[in-house]
Amino acid sequence: MKVYMLKADNSKDMEKISEELSQKKFKIREKQDNYILMRKRRFGNLVIHAICLIIALSVFGLAIFINVVYFTYSYLWASPHVLITTETQGEEGEELEFNTMDEVLDKATAIL
Repeated sequence: MKVYMLKADNSKDMEKISEELSQKKFKIREKQDNYILMRKRRFGNLVIHAICLIIALSVFGLAIFINVVYFTYSYLWASPHVLITTETQGEEGEELEFNTMDEVLDKATAIL
């Protein structure tokens, strides 16, 4: 699971970004003075689940297992995490690499 990082200039900017992501169904997991950690749960693509179910019911029963594996992957590992922070340097003094809002939203709406 990759954590996407968004830069905020101050706490008001953090709240503004947080509100924007909340409208896209991200939930706050943790909140401190200098950061907000958010996550959006993904359950997989409904079309892929439906196709696996149809295949499992008509032809190949192993498709149910494939469907469960796909759901588990989507739910546990493909759900994007976003860290909104005012910090610019890590614990050891290295510069942090920040993502853009478009990268975060693309990952949140990806099929796989």
